Amino acid sequence: MIKTAVARRYAQALFELLEQSQIEATRITLQGLGQALKDSSSLRHVVASPAFGVGEKIAVLIELGERLGCPPSCKAFIQQLVKKNRVGFIPEIAQEFSKLVDRSKGTQQVTILSTASLPQTEQERITARLRETLKQNVDVTFHVEPSQLAGLQIHIGSTVVDSTVRGRLNSMRAVLTRD
Repeated sequence: MIKTAVARRYAQALFELLEQSQIEATRITLQGLGQALKDSSSLRHVVASPAFGVGEKIAVLIELGERLGCPPSCKAFIQQLVKKNRVGFIPEIAQEFSKLVDRSKGTQQVTILSTASLPQTEQERITARLRETLKQNVDVTFHVEPSQLAGLQIHIGSTVVDSTVRGRLNSMRAVLTRD
């Protein structure tokens, strides 16, 4: 909870400082850095270890940021995160920053999990239906989750609509085991 609140504050501050032309490049940079921190144990070691100085940490992160198209104001932001020992918050800051960008564009992020890959026509139909239902633009990401038995699981912000067989079985189990 505290980590999310801190990430939200940093994301909001960065969002307010940026010019409109730099917002999308900053989003891509933060998402890339966040993913790199999640995926690379050696990068996490470099940014967390006291064996590496602040200058070395900044140099590594700025180099990665430049490869991702980092604008100058984002570089300054990364430097501040290192100096304030908040680099570990980058994945959460990236997520909160993306939410702010989407909100400013009037776009809703939606993730859909299915047991098998959906045909393109079906994906387009679902996207159109979500756009119509939510009455705003949607950015839909489709993922395949073979562990589901059948159906779809739709994530809209913090809301989850679960029409999978596994979800229905779990709901029935919860109802049957209540006292």
